[in-house]
Amino acid sequence: MDVMGDKATLFETGRFVQPSGQDEVGEAAEDAAEEIRQRLAAEAGDVEAMSVLGAMLLRRGDLDGAEPHLRAATAAGDRAAANNLGVLLHQRGYADEAAGWWRIAAVAGSAAAAHALGRHHRERGDEPAAEYWLRQSAEQGHALGAYALADLLEHRGDAGAERWMRAAAERGHREAAYRLARALDRRAAHEAEAVADADGGAAATEEAEQWYRQAAARGHRRAALHLGAILEKRGELKEAGRWYLTSAKDGEARAACALGFLLRDAGDTESAAVWWLRAAQDGDGNAANALGALHAERGEPQTAERWYRAAMDAGDDNGAYNLGLLCAEQGRTAQAEQWYRRAAYAGHREAANALAILLLQGGDATGAEPWFSKAAEAGSVDAAFNLGILFAGRGEEPVALRWYERAASAGHTEAALQVGIARLRDGDEREAERHLRCAAGRGSAEAAYRLATVLDARRPPQPAHELGESVHEKSECEEWYERAASQGHRRAQVRVGMLAAARGDVVEAARWYREAAEAGSRNGAFNLGLLLAREGSEPEAAVWWTRAADAGHGRAALRLALVYARRGELAEGQRWADRAVTLGPGEVAERAARLRDALRQELSA
Repeated sequence: MDVMGDKATLFETGRFVQPSGQDEVGEAAEDAAEEIRQRLAAEAGDVEAMSVLGAMLLRRGDLDGAEPHLRAATAAGDRAAANNLGVLLHQRGYADEAAGWWRIAAVAGSAAAAHALGRHHRERGDEPAAEYWLRQSAEQGHALGAYALADLLEHRGDAGAERWMRAAAERGHREAAYRLARALDRRAAHEAEAVADADGGAAATEEAEQWYRQAAARGHRRAALHLGAILEKRGELKEAGRWYLTSAKDGEARAACALGFLLRDAGDTESAAVWWLRAAQDGDGNAANALGALHAERGEPQTAERWYRAAMDAGDDNGAYNLGLLCAEQGRTAQAEQWYRRAAYAGHREAANALAILLLQGGDATGAEPWFSKAAEAGSVDAAFNLGILFAGRGEEPVALRWYERAASAGHTEAALQVGIARLRDGDEREAERHLRCAAGRGSAEAAYRLATVLDARRPPQPAHELGESVHEKSECEEWYERAASQGHRRAQVRVGMLAAARGDVVEAARWYREAAEAGSRNGAFNLGLLLAREGSEPEAAVWWTRAADAGHGRAALRLALVYARRGELAEGQRWADRAVTLGPGEVAERAARLRDALRQELSA
């Protein structure tokens, strides 16, 4: 409740800065001298001095000393004394008598008394009376009255709450500033969701930040936490860290946890661990999980398990999920399943997905499906993709495609690839291209290769070029081939080599053929051999054709048969011709059979 009177206004905040040393002694002496002056004036009948003296004694906790002075000043018509007498009686436990004096002061125009009286009526459940007196206080510019009125109206869902919350915030009420910022934050999120635009609600977000900043500057630790989060999201990490630190030092566990993550990202894991420990000891489950992960990375599974259990005890379902992951890594499948189930039953979608994978690996596809479904319905993109795999494995392609599309729409790269492949199979090239572009853009080498083949099929025939004649222009399809090739896609590497050869760029063609061949591509080895043979390096070409033929390439085997036949090594030539007949394809088998028969006749002649 409020205390009125000269030098008594700080009582309502309940926060005093205690001086020290000589300043404390000096201020104590000054206060004592002031009290003596007010006491002498009060004894001489000065009503204002009685009121001020009573307020001073009340602030000091001397209720017995304050009461006679406040009663005397009240009897003389001092409204501040009437309010303070109400505060005194309220502290003694005489709430109804206190309300009587507050009413007298409020009717006389005391905004502080109107606020106290409004609070009294709200505590009694009389909201109409509470609203009346709180409105009286608020309309007189009393910050606490405005805040209490806003709180009452907000509780009732009244749209006028924001006006009074703003009024209180503008008058320096830090909790009002914080709550106004929270309301603006929620509005910004709603506006962004309504227009499906991350920039929606930008004005509300900007204003929210201003109020967070005002509340944080006045020592509001949760406001400092939210301000830090806004700054971190914007990339202003240094200032974000300062506000997290301010909030954490004031005892906000979430800020200590956030500061830990900021320090970890900066490479200072030791300092991060200190703040996570502080937050975890204050009951922050996220910090306990972070400590668990840190110890797991250090190869300390027992300590990691202890912190994961602490997170779980703090109500964080990630603790059970992480325990499941830890047990799975150690090969403790039964325990992993137990922890996954616990987290999954609590609604942890990734735990449900992990449980389903565990069951599927154990051969229980029937048991896995409902958990995949539960996880997918809860928003797990991986679970939606896994359902696609599950149904595709059963031959239920339409159902599989629906789940792939759901995962793809949420940004799953492999799912977008699968949708693209399915659309190509159905002949819907436009949709296929759209999904392949999404997957390729997110880094899928296979999607980049398949997209390139789609674009390649549309290209008009290119003019032929002699080997060694360099042509620098590249089509979009070649750019996608190259992107896939640079990611190690062997078929793309072969195709890039072929396109380079078609442009006359022998060096580039040889580079890509060689890279594909060394990665195990039989086509790459065969084409490299062709290129080397054309350049006059038939012995080296034979080395690569041998590698290709050993990997099952019929044309390479036929080339080797011809090489050995020209060299006069008829038996070796016949052996490779036999190999070519076996490997095919038909045209190659036919030519190889004729060659084999000719070599056989030559050998028997």
